Amino acid sequence: MNVLIMGATSRPDRYAYLALKKLLSHGHTVFGIGLKAETVHGVEIKTGTPIFPGIDTITLYLNPKNQQPYYEYFVQLRPRRVIFNPGTENPELEKLLQDNNIET
Repeated sequence: MNVLIMGATSRPDRYAYLALKKLLSHGHTVFGIGLKAETVHGVEIKTGTPIFPGIDTITLYLNPKNQQPYYEYFVQLRPRRVIFNPGTENPELEKLLQDNNIET
């Protein structure tokens, strides 16, 4: 399964870092978007809005304010689902995704 981590980081004290390690250990293909371009456990973290092939799941580690620039990007990627982790809950984005037949 292809998973995109929004808010990916090399900081081991962050949940996004722990999620990246756990997803890799379970055999998932992981992509990351973060504040800076870097490589973490072999995963190239990119900046901006690159197009990744066949994203099944987007998992959010961005607060609602930092999600806003990505609304249309999420819809464009057409994931099967988006996971709102604690602190990322966003009714506005959730409605947009559901209106575009993306599970939340």
